[in-house]
Amino acid sequence: MATNLFTLNSEMPMTAFTRESLVAGRLCNDYDFSGAKTVRVLTPITVAMNTYKRTGTNRYGTPSEMQDIIQDMTLTQDRSFAITIDKGNDADQNFAKNAGKMLMLQIQERAVPEFDTYVLNKLATKAGFVVGDAQPLTKDNICDRISNATAQLDDKEVPAYDRMLFVSTNTYRLLKHSPEFMAVQELGKEALTKGVVGMYDNMQVIKVPAPRWPANVNFMIVHKNAATAPVKISETKLHKDPPGISGHLLEGREYYDCFVFGQRAWGVYAEIDTAEGKGIVCAAPAIASSGALTSETSGVKFYYTIDGSDPRYSSTAMQGSSAYASSGTTVKAYCTKTGCYDSAVTEHKF
Repeated sequence: MATNLFTLNSEMPMTAFTRESLVAGRLCNDYDFSGAKTVRVLTPITVAMNTYKRTGTNRYGTPSEMQDIIQDMTLTQDRSFAITIDKGNDADQNFAKNAGKMLMLQIQERAVPEFDTYVLNKLATKAGFVVGDAQPLTKDNICDRISNATAQLDDKEVPAYDRMLFVSTNTYRLLKHSPEFMAVQELGKEALTKGVVGMYDNMQVIKVPAPRWPANVNFMIVHKNAATAPVKISETKLHKDPPGISGHLLEGREYYDCFVFGQRAWGVYAEIDTAEGKGIVCAAPAIASSGALTSETSGVKFYYTIDGSDPRYSSTAMQGSSAYASSGTTVKAYCTKTGCYDSAVTEHKF
């Protein structure tokens, strides 16, 4: 006769490893989206200094009305989930799917990684500095590459404090061999729980796992006040025996976005790996005297402004391959293409 062996189902379900958000709370939160989908940010434009005249009128210079630049920040990410746990199924599975724990699991495994992925991608694609480099990163050149990036921020007068260095796991593997890198053991366990793995050049180093990391980005330097990631709605609901369901209904909603401030965009630097088969950074457009816009990258779309604002962030940016402007007007233009990183901005005064 056969010997029949029993199969025992564990009372403890096996869940995937999860991590806390690596970007939540790290960026500027000065702007309140309560009651509005779009927040309009006004940036006053100062004027050049004059030489004081000791005779005549207008001794301080000829007054001119202060101008401004507008950036519209409109929320676009309205994400949600809905899960049912049937009472009969739960009872037949030894009540392994506790509704409260399953709700938390959904947030940890889905909502948090998706939020981080979106924010990091927006920071990379809308960075003030998007710099391509086809030379592979090595443990011998990584320090110079990061130092070149910090020098760019320094020259734009981005404050040295509150800078963060986001790195991929591959970049971290190279960076940790640098003698300038201060390991997390010297910072304490509290830093590790917040995603910080060390310090480099007075910047917190935040290691980001591959699924959340932007494609073909080597590293990013982000100043806290150069961008914002507002979360307008973050809610979860657990319904017991709602109409039509015998069991639990788990629902959640996340309404958020990420914006780089145009006037502070130089506080975000992204280095892109442009080796063959890797990332592509669109070539900056050329502006002809006729106003025609061209780029060495084919199939791009051009955006430009004629009011002095940065077309990557300005609400007055226009699309077109010709940017005609009157004499004395400065045209600023950049180009973009699906699957590529945006170009740098070119400007031309007519």
